[in-house]
Amino acid sequence: MLTTLAVLMSLSGAAATMAQAAGGEVDVELVLAVDTSRSMDYEEIRIQREGYVEALKHKEFIDAVKNGLTGRVAISYFEWAGYVVPGSVIDWEVIETQQDAVDFAGKLEARPINTQRRTSISTAISQGTMMIASSPYDGVREVIDVSGDGPNNSGDPVTPSRDKAMKAGVVINGLAIMLRPSESRLDEYYADCVIGGPGSFVLPVHKIEDFAVAVRRKLVMEISGLTPPATVRKIAGVEPTTDCLIGEKQWQDLFDR
Repeated sequence: MLTTLAVLMSLSGAAATMAQAAGGEVDVELVLAVDTSRSMDYEEIRIQREGYVEALKHKEFIDAVKNGLTGRVAISYFEWAGYVVPGSVIDWEVIETQQDAVDFAGKLEARPINTQRRTSISTAISQGTMMIASSPYDGVREVIDVSGDGPNNSGDPVTPSRDKAMKAGVVINGLAIMLRPSESRLDEYYADCVIGGPGSFVLPVHKIEDFAVAVRRKLVMEISGLTPPATVRKIAGVEPTTDCLIGEKQWQDLFDR
């Protein structure tokens, strides 16, 4: 007959095995959804990639991870344009130590740099939502981090995808890459049409040399659950004035010429 201690040890071991199989609890499940559309040239894509690599290796990021309730986060990554780029998905990995972060950054660094046609933010959000739903981890918070340099112009409209993700409890944050005059109101578009959920925010990047700092700042805030001061302020009771189909209309106008 098993002793009470043996039974308890057996149950404890079973619980640990179940927790391990489930992936375990993390402070954040974070999907990095990175735009590689052809509206950015090779040099911009390269600097963007380096920004993510540097941010993941930086002490501020590691410190933010260690200061969480569990001291661990789960991160995944993919690139998108008009579709999710085949072979770009880096599946979930736990970041708990500096070496974990360096190893994950190394996988990004090893990826070839390519660009693709069109811009489908809706596809990026849907992919991120699906990856979170199938994640083996139990995150206190679930976040999709979308970077992009233009409005949605391919696939489904962006707002239904955003709303579906929010209903699932996912927070969507945005990094609006605003390097050209044509992108002057992209942060407003992201604020009104892309981001959503408690504490969601959009950070604008106006100079490519500022990208690495912006990515690091964004990752630290997402890991820490902080929210930056709003750069685009919404007035209570006033409907957003941004046309969330502006990208689709611009593309149609170009196609009709």
